[in-house]
Amino acid sequence: MATCMCMLVFFIIFMLFLGALSEVAATQNSVSFDFPSFTPNNNNITLLGDSFLWSNGVVRLTNVASTSSTGAVIYAYPIPFFHPPTATFASFSTTFTFSINNLNPASSGDGLAFFLSPNTASSNLSLSAPLGLPSSFVAVEFDTRFDSRFGDPNENHVGFDVDSVKSLKTGDPSLHGIDLKSGNTIITWIDYDAGRTSLTVFLSYSLPKPVDPVLSVKFNLSQHLRNPVYIGFSASTQGITEIHQIQSWTFHTAFAPARTRLHPHNVSVVGTVPVSGSRSGSRGSASVSSSNTKFTSKKHDKRVGIGVVVAGSVSFFVVFSVLGYVFVRKSRGEREEKFQNGFVACPRAFDYKELKSATREFHPSRIVGHGSFGTVYKAFFISSGTIAAVKRSRHSHEGKTEFLSELSIIAGLRHKNLVQLQGWCVEKGELLLVYEFMPNGSLDKMLYKEPEVGRLLSWSHRVNIAVGLASVLVYLHQECERRVVHRDIKTGNILLDGNMNPRLGDFGLAKLMDHDKSPVSTLTAGTMGYLAPEYLQYGKATDKSDVFSYGVVVLEVACGRRPIEREGSKMVNLIEWVWGLHSEGKVIEAADKRLNGEFEEEEMKMLLLLGLSCANPDTSGRPSMRRVLQILNHEAPPLTVPKVKPTLTFSSALPLTIEDIVSDTEEEFSTSRSVCEINFD
Repeated sequence: MATCMCMLVFFIIFMLFLGALSEVAATQNSVSFDFPSFTPNNNNITLLGDSFLWSNGVVRLTNVASTSSTGAVIYAYPIPFFHPPTATFASFSTTFTFSINNLNPASSGDGLAFFLSPNTASSNLSLSAPLGLPSSFVAVEFDTRFDSRFGDPNENHVGFDVDSVKSLKTGDPSLHGIDLKSGNTIITWIDYDAGRTSLTVFLSYSLPKPVDPVLSVKFNLSQHLRNPVYIGFSASTQGITEIHQIQSWTFHTAFAPARTRLHPHNVSVVGTVPVSGSRSGSRGSASVSSSNTKFTSKKHDKRVGIGVVVAGSVSFFVVFSVLGYVFVRKSRGEREEKFQNGFVACPRAFDYKELKSATREFHPSRIVGHGSFGTVYKAFFISSGTIAAVKRSRHSHEGKTEFLSELSIIAGLRHKNLVQLQGWCVEKGELLLVYEFMPNGSLDKMLYKEPEVGRLLSWSHRVNIAVGLASVLVYLHQECERRVVHRDIKTGNILLDGNMNPRLGDFGLAKLMDHDKSPVSTLTAGTMGYLAPEYLQYGKATDKSDVFSYGVVVLEVACGRRPIEREGSKMVNLIEWVWGLHSEGKVIEAADKRLNGEFEEEEMKMLLLLGLSCANPDTSGRPSMRRVLQILNHEAPPLTVPKVKPTLTFSSALPLTIEDIVSDTEEEFSTSRSVCEINFD
């Protein structure tokens, strides 16, 4: 007994040393920089769009243009906000000075924003109006334009935005005597406390930092940002209305407990003498806004801390290596045997009892849909007052395989048009995934809803869905470290959030692959009506297979018709029907009649022809998803669609007849079955 107690005490001490070592490592992972002004030889910033360096050491984000101008400046290196060894998310504090000069009192521009973006590289920061923000972001906007579409309170407000310029919360700077477009230099402090998940914004024309914030938001950034994160400023203007300038910028992160005070930045804005320092782990250098004494003291304390921790760890290592090994082996349960190191990226392992209670013991009344490997339930978590969607396996070998596939893929992906994974659970023989809940359900249910049952999808919503889906497929096909082919893109797997933004889900059939390799599958899986002909014939899934499915979805969205429909005794294929109208020069007649003509005719025609281009039976005639997105954003001309639908011949006849396809399709529409597997010999 005494021996066991002694071993336990030693083990606790050892774990404490490891914890201290992790805290030191987290401290080293912090980032600090200070730009009292911006100079031409500053390699720590990147200018994007129309932004440029002005002669007086300031960055102008927009220029004086007769049409419009959009620009951004970002810190050139990605900043780590999540520290895996300690599982902590960084707090941060930033201070900057800016000015907005109103050139035309009769109108106003959009303003500017400070943003954090989880894009994988600075080259992927594709700017778009308004405010010139990237495709995915968390931002504080300094809005100088009233736009009722985004719920703006007035033309002088500060807002907190997440992936949309429709602010989650706004503050009125005029209550603090601040006019954003006065042309005066405005000092801004933005502090985020990760422990309290709170973000505060302060504005002033002079030091010191005000006591009362202009905006205070309770929000958990760790749910929306993962390494790497780029930070910077963006702005946009319509015509000759505003000039947006950033004059100085200081930034600091800290992987510290919530009780630790953030760097105040009260004296680092104007007139300080910077001390040369470096950002840990980055190329290039930046200045830190602290005195020589304080900086030297920090370095000395860090060295002492590292020395003590390393010495203590070495002393105990030999004694506890065997004990640690035994402890870890015994603590491994069934969960870790089934799911190996690949799933540490998952946000959380849920308790089975918690999920069972939240779904009323998986009651049929809580069923909201069916995924590729099981049933989806609506879950209410009483303790937190939140709602989620829980996907439950079919308790089969195939279900387990698809579960592992979905978990391994989706856990490593982040995009504003992907359904966000919140956690997982493997207990009681159950395989469960927990996702954020999409209040507007799936696109197919919304698209084919009768007008008297609920609101019809407007044309603007439909265009937004086409753009959002294209954006996420560009991410999956070209911007991931390893390419992802979804293999089951359809309206049933596209969910709509509260703002009708599309979110692609159901990765149970997706496949990861290297960029220089083509996937070969001996099994065709997916949903009839959306499968590319070459995929049906050869069972080979590629990104062009996804493009075909995307084309079918686009035609559905524009026409309001299913891929295959029965009209009396006749079966109508959507692609052939639209192509027939196109060959007669009447493609616009394919538009959804329920819209009552409330759409832009040229935009409708463009979307219909784009759908046909993507659904071209010939793979060489299909565009890449990047080209599709460029066409939708009017950055590239539309493709020429042949008047006659191309035909393909295969070495052997298809093993399915049209009656087989229609039979499977009708069964899916009536039972929500989402997977159809066909073996090819």
